[in-house]
Amino acid sequence: MIIVIPCYDEEQRFDSASFIDFLNKTANVNFVFVNDGSTDNTHVILESLRQKDPGRVQLLNLDANRGKAEAVRQGILHALESQPTYVGFWDADLATPLKVIDDFYQLLDKYPHIEMAFGARVRLLGRTIIRSPIRHYLGRASATLISLVLDLPIYDTQCGAKIFRVTHDTRHLFHQPFMTRWTFDVEIIARLIQSRNGTNLPKPGDVIYEYPLDVWNDVHGSKIKPKDYLRSLIDLWRIHRTYLSSPKPRLRS
Repeated sequence: MIIVIPCYDEEQRFDSASFIDFLNKTANVNFVFVNDGSTDNTHVILESLRQKDPGRVQLLNLDANRGKAEAVRQGILHALESQPTYVGFWDADLATPLKVIDDFYQLLDKYPHIEMAFGARVRLLGRTIIRSPIRHYLGRASATLISLVLDLPIYDTQCGAKIFRVTHDTRHLFHQPFMTRWTFDVEIIARLIQSRNGTNLPKPGDVIYEYPLDVWNDVHGSKIKPKDYLRSLIDLWRIHRTYLSSPKPRLRS
């Protein structure tokens, strides 16, 4: 399994110790860190981490800031060159703890029909989901709209913890640049929906599994601001128009 970690100006909040500890305790996970044109010392921190375990840590440097969507896409395509069984991406701030990767791994191993495992931030008693009220309510409003646009009862598309089973379709989901910078998670699902229209392949609702997280912390310093939720409305319209408004040929490179 290879996990892509997109990084942009993470010097002040990057937890190298947690990654080192995880690598020491887990044998089946490698990392690709994508330095997305950072302007601080993120590159130095990531290079130091790579040197500690060069066999399992790779560093991909982008010459300029491309945004999270492109950083993830470049990282996934790079990871796929190693032909892993699973590939995914995780937020660098570790709002979702690294230990959840193993939970996803076991889930995908146990249920071969599941192709995508997504973290879901469900605020239930007995779980520690710490999120600012404004981000929580804006997130719930946008999640409802996303579900309507996709015509899929998905709860949380925007959690930065996702792992994919590598299939013949995986590369095609990431081959083309995304239209959106922050709503690309929705675009991935829309591409999957489009690619399976008119086929006998399992429907997206049958291959995506939302994993309710026990712990998620809203780490200070997020690059997403309240105004980005408003911009996402335009993104959703573009996604619907491009992938979902009428039948189109399957997405291919």
